[in-house]
Amino acid sequence: MIHFVRVFVYFFLFIFSVVVMSLCAVRLHYTLHLSPRDPLNGGVRFYDHIVVELIITSIITMFWSMFAARTIHGRHEHRRMNSFTAELAGLFILFLLWLIGAAVATHTSNPPDVDVKWGNLSSCWAYSACRILTALLAFTWLGWLLVLALFVMSLLFAIANKAFHDPMHGRWDRRATNYGDTSINMRNIVR
Repeated sequence: MIHFVRVFVYFFLFIFSVVVMSLCAVRLHYTLHLSPRDPLNGGVRFYDHIVVELIITSIITMFWSMFAARTIHGRHEHRRMNSFTAELAGLFILFLLWLIGAAVATHTSNPPDVDVKWGNLSSCWAYSACRILTALLAFTWLGWLLVLALFVMSLLFAIANKAFHDPMHGRWDRRATNYGDTSINMRNIVR
């Protein structure tokens, strides 16, 4: 049952990554095409470095979530690529990328600092650019939370079943799999 939950969470992670990528693209388009009369940054075109990091993180996450959901649902078995260890390593990297992106984007300073671009977003919700940043922050933290949930689920399953080197789909039959020791034909052993 946990495998269906993992596929479902990977599906939501894919959807949230698409949303974050879209919001980042909208933000980049806005900041790279400022009109000279725009009050933001005095009308000088710029881009936020953290938005670029978030768009790259969301693209990597989209590919990873498609790969992982396909592997779990389709019961694909490749020795190193599809093990729980590989899944946990990939999820840990995504965990760090999402956490860094969300933390830097959320950072506000008190007193106000010149290096803090976004500041307190609750005071500017009348503007669409501010609402886009608020939605971007929300979906970034939700993406990080889904990666954390997947990491914890996979880690607990791997610990409970001593399955770190087993296929990450988690549903294997020792007699029917090609994943284990290939020197012994397990299909012909009768006990």
